Amino acid sequence: MSNDDIIREIYRVLEDRRDNPIDSYTSKLMQDDIKAAEDKILEKIGEESAEVIIASKNNENLIYESADLIFHIILLLVYKGVEFEELLNEFESRRG
Repeated sequence: MSNDDIIREIYRVLEDRRDNPIDSYTSKLMQDDIKAAEDKILEKIGEESAEVIIASKNNENLIYESADLIFHIILLLVYKGVEFEELLNEFESRRG
């Protein structure tokens, strides 16, 4: 798999975990009561955002913390039913 395909693969795996739950962190997050699940995912995005800011200020672990944040944002998009192509289309519309 090329580096360009890794985000698409993460998206696909998360969709599968949503649709075919297994005993995993992501399946558990998405299978909770609807309000609780969304709240937990949003809470994780908030935590990871703060960790990116701290990592950036301390000049350490920025890549690691950024990957965690991006992962949880993708998790939210999958949970909300946003298709990967919709995200790509949004980026494409901004190319100007």
